[in-house]
Amino acid sequence: MVKPSNFPRALDDTLVGTYPALVGAGGGFVWDAVLEYRVWCHPENGAADLEGGDDYYRAFPTYEQALAFAESAEGAEAPTALVLQAEYIDEPEPCLLVHVKKPRMTEWPVHFLEEPQRTASTIPDWLALGAAARRAF
Repeated sequence: MVKPSNFPRALDDTLVGTYPALVGAGGGFVWDAVLEYRVWCHPENGAADLEGGDDYYRAFPTYEQALAFAESAEGAEAPTALVLQAEYIDEPEPCLLVHVKKPRMTEWPVHFLEEPQRTASTIPDWLALGAAARRAF
C-alpha cells in the first residue's frame, strides 16, 4: 500500500497525459507547479509492448497513483515529476547563473519537489546569496 505523501497534486487533472513526452530533464533549481507524474515503462525490461518496442510513459495526477503503478508494473521506473517553471535559473557555463523569465517544462526526480515552490523572491534571493558567497572568496 502506498502511503500519502506531501507532494502536490497536478495543476489541472484534465491536462494530465496531454503534455509533450520529450521535455528538458532536470535543472532550473526552482518549480512553480506539477503538471503530472510520469512512470516510464521499458519493454526491454518486461513492460507491456504498447509502442512497437519503444519506451513510453503513463501519466498520473498524484504521486501516490504513479508510485502504486510503478510498484506493480514490470519494467517500470520510479515516478518522475513534469514541472512547470515560470522562471528558472540557467547555468549556460560553470558558475554563470542567469535568471530566465520564460516558462518551460522539465522532468525531475520527484525528490526535487522537497524544495519549496518558487516565490517572487526565491531566485533574486538565491542569486544574491551566491554572489555574496563568491565575493567572500
